[in-house]
Amino acid sequence: MSINKTDIQYNWNVNDIYSNWEEWQKDFDKIVTLMDEISQLKGSIKDATSLIKILDLNEKLSILSYKIYRYPQLQRDINSKDDFLNKKFQEVGILFSKFSVATSWLTPEMLTIPQDTMKKWIEENPEKLEKHRFSLMNMYRLQKHVLDEEKEKLLSYYSQFRNTPQDIYTALSVTDIEFPIIKLSDNSEIKLTRGKYNKILNTNRNREDRKKSYENFNKIFLKNKNTYAAIYKSILLRGVASAKSRNYNSTLEGALEGNNIPVAVYETLINSVKENTKPLKKYRELRKKALKIDDYRPWDSYISLVDYDNKYDYEKAKELVLKSLYSMDSEYIKKAKKALNNRWIDVYEKEGKRSGAYSAGTYGVHPYMLLNYNGTLDSVFTLAHELGHTMHTLLSDENQPFATHNYTIFVAEVASTYNEKLLLEYMLKTSDDPKEKIALLEQAINNIVGTFFTQVMFADFEYQAHKLAENNTPITAEILDNIVENLLNNYYGEDRYKDEYSNIFWTRIPHFYNSPYYVYQYATCFASSSKIYNNIKSNPKNLDTYIELLKSGGNDFPIEQLKKSGVDLTKKETILKVINELDELVDELEKVLKENNMI
Repeated sequence: MSINKTDIQYNWNVNDIYSNWEEWQKDFDKIVTLMDEISQLKGSIKDATSLIKILDLNEKLSILSYKIYRYPQLQRDINSKDDFLNKKFQEVGILFSKFSVATSWLTPEMLTIPQDTMKKWIEENPEKLEKHRFSLMNMYRLQKHVLDEEKEKLLSYYSQFRNTPQDIYTALSVTDIEFPIIKLSDNSEIKLTRGKYNKILNTNRNREDRKKSYENFNKIFLKNKNTYAAIYKSILLRGVASAKSRNYNSTLEGALEGNNIPVAVYETLINSVKENTKPLKKYRELRKKALKIDDYRPWDSYISLVDYDNKYDYEKAKELVLKSLYSMDSEYIKKAKKALNNRWIDVYEKEGKRSGAYSAGTYGVHPYMLLNYNGTLDSVFTLAHELGHTMHTLLSDENQPFATHNYTIFVAEVASTYNEKLLLEYMLKTSDDPKEKIALLEQAINNIVGTFFTQVMFADFEYQAHKLAENNTPITAEILDNIVENLLNNYYGEDRYKDEYSNIFWTRIPHFYNSPYYVYQYATCFASSSKIYNNIKSNPKNLDTYIELLKSGGNDFPIEQLKKSGVDLTKKETILKVINELDELVDELEKVLKENNMI
């Protein structure tokens, strides 16, 4: 089947949010008016009625903000070179800064109400206030980190400025980046975009082509390494300033306390994995043997062990993903079909489009998914992954009031990685091609390596880098390189290949710049989805508790939500089970390779 990549069905439809910029401007202006209204209510919280009025107004503002933000953001993400879109997106940032100032008094004023009084108001007005109970009670839990009105107002003036480091990073690594043009062994010339770089490393059997791609792509980041270090240093120092200003003992505590995640969960995760990297080293040795490469190099790390370059056109990928959901309930499958077939997805790579993939919620409309689909097996799994996010968002939005619709990052990757497990199970079960089965086992292993081990290593890097800033230690590109050097030695061994590009992954990870202390949650979520998957396999009735998790939004602390689904992340055993799973999969892959006389 031939697919026209420019067909409108492969581009998302932002008209579901607003049909034109005039409609967007009306809501933009409405927010300005509502901000004036909420500012005038300062000092008016005297009883339950006045509290309800303010909370309703703030909720109306927040719902509108989702739409006026998402409309320019989605369009900018597929055309970052458009000055008009960049201008509109900046206007939203300025507005949100004003929003922050206009509402900076709200939490400090609510905290002047005794907690027992607040509980009484909720009990007397359940139809209006019960939906806010969790967030209001959590507010009192976090009271020591809320400043007085004047200090909150002062901090709010910096809200727009705080986003500047990641804006600079985006400009350097997306908008102004100049991808090199290289000639491959077949004499074809390609512009080495992120998507094409990843595709070459994953599918090109010519080792020299992979090496050339690796070196030329990494040169882009090596050239600007000191600039990236300066940007990242500003991110780290911003985190320290924020933690200190809000009375946290560390940046890590500041990142975790809002969701009531014990610091010990993070530290146990990185230490447990660091102490158990043997399966990683075993997998690397197996790859060397199967590829018959003594001088194993970074550009050999992603190529399939078999000459399996099967391309999955996008329509086939959708079919595979939908069929893999057979064990889910009919309502889930119906919603998944709707998500895949109604222009909620921007599918293909294009010039100026941001890299990677994501799913982004738009409350009151529907989620949107960004892909850079390239036909590889990995991109099929990316579709399943992002659909998991979208279904989580959709079910939360439909089953929770706005006050508790937004699930935390800590549980965000459970649904996405669970969907990947379903796709793997389905494809292994239905494939009759030995090469495809080997590729699928590799996919399963690489999921654990990429989503669990690598993300824990990234989390360890962030942990150590933030410690430098907290201890007033100099932060340079060389110092950041040294952190990576020690981590890679621990994870992959002192005998690993080393060159000038080996230690610069910190320049290429957007999460470090856009969402500090995010990546560890990929690992905790992977461990959680593995436990949930095994629970459901052993007893299909456990599917109900999983669906309830997806519907629960943010109505409880994430650790507690996961416990209701049968997952306890405070136990080291939950982490070790994933490590053992990798060990078993490597053994299974070795067995299949031997059966097919490949080793």
